[in-house]
Amino acid sequence: MPSTKKILAFDLGAESGRGLIGLFDGERIGLEVVHRFANGAVETLDTLHWDVLGLYREMLSAMRKAAAEHGPIASVGVDTWGVDFALLARDGTLLGNPRHYRDPHTETIMDAAFARVPRSEIFRQTGIQFMRFNSLFQLLALQRDRSPLLDMAQTLLFIPDLFHYWFTGIKANEYTDASTSQMIHPETRTWARELIAKFGLPDKILGTLVQPGTVLGPLRGVAASQTGLTGVPVIAPATHDTAAAVAAVPARGDSWAYISSGTWSLVGAEVKEPLTGDKALEFNFTNEGGVGGTIRLLKNVMGLWLVQECRRAWERAGVEYTYDALMRLAESAPPFVSLVNPDDTSFILPPNMPEALAAFCRKTGQPVPEGPGPVVRCALESLALKYRWVLERLEDLVGKRLDVIHVVGGGSQNTLLCQITADACNRPVRAGPVEATALGNILVQLLGLGMIKTLDEGRAIIKKSFEVVSYEPRQPAQWEEPYRRLLTYL
Repeated sequence: MPSTKKILAFDLGAESGRGLIGLFDGERIGLEVVHRFANGAVETLDTLHWDVLGLYREMLSAMRKAAAEHGPIASVGVDTWGVDFALLARDGTLLGNPRHYRDPHTETIMDAAFARVPRSEIFRQTGIQFMRFNSLFQLLALQRDRSPLLDMAQTLLFIPDLFHYWFTGIKANEYTDASTSQMIHPETRTWARELIAKFGLPDKILGTLVQPGTVLGPLRGVAASQTGLTGVPVIAPATHDTAAAVAAVPARGDSWAYISSGTWSLVGAEVKEPLTGDKALEFNFTNEGGVGGTIRLLKNVMGLWLVQECRRAWERAGVEYTYDALMRLAESAPPFVSLVNPDDTSFILPPNMPEALAAFCRKTGQPVPEGPGPVVRCALESLALKYRWVLERLEDLVGKRLDVIHVVGGGSQNTLLCQITADACNRPVRAGPVEATALGNILVQLLGLGMIKTLDEGRAIIKKSFEVVSYEPRQPAQWEEPYRRLLTYL
């Protein structure tokens, strides 16, 4: 029997981060959490930032624990959310804390951008869904504000690239994360320098693109000396968390859709070539880079952020609910009373999410949900119906029916949401694995080490290693009237 290889994966999300050890015996993968730590926006006056130095300190702690508790580590890699970036000076020092994607400085920037370069032209050159926090628009906001950071910057590194640089001293932009920036050409899969030049942005800050699975170099400096992991190779996995999660979907063939479900819901399909025609532009879909030359054709939906922010609002008011308790209350609430467009701009960063949901219902002439159960029920049913809207347009784009929906990530544990997704979409839902992002990170590191040969081989290993829960659609006809109603709010 081959010896077990131990892979250290860092998976950082908008609320928390983890260091996990993947235990690979040649046939199955096991997971152990080494270290958990908090993450979140840091507000200073009127701006939101990420505390990247604090996150780096926590990652060093995780590496020390991994070395002490698990012995030899085969490799290390980091995945995070997309779009956000750090700017480095000529000497490699960090120029300020990176902005958080929910920072309000991009609120009006898209209209200003379209006045300079038409929306259709930006889409043709990038193939990316228009969202105000995409890296392109963040850079244009800095340009508009005459930020001295942009003048001084020599290098742009996306958040996982920054940590890999601090681990190794190597500056590189991993492709899957860079593809979320709205600065990568979908056909050439290189920087969209023509577009960048039209906006007058400094393309000198854009570095070497590397594919997922690239061995960047060994841990060095403080990361090696303070952790005991000297010489361990650092591998760029699919550093964008959705790319990692999709890599770990335990599916076969090409007639399936996925929902990477967490703070955001990423609803899409895996395709071989980008789709950048008029329909994709009209539907505002995105073509992001995947593992093994694939494209993630998808759409962002607001996701469980709606519930997370409600829970935080109630906690601030002095009432704490577990997520399990909220789901029980939602399950017992009457169905289809009120619905919202989950992607309404009022939900991006509201002072109080329950009040924002109530305001949408009042504005659209619906009953206002009262109490946690009805509020959460409203949010979840609205999500399930928006998933159907995305699925229908996804099938239109790919030209075929997608027979099954794979739900991965933390939202796969939400039994109510999984069941009503099956009901609303009239498709079977296969839920799991929960830790898809970390597992995809580990799979790509294994590819980089040559321990597995193909993505399909990795997915077969995932399917063998973790339970998948099935949900079959029940009475889909009762979702027709609510769906017609939701369409009037989109």
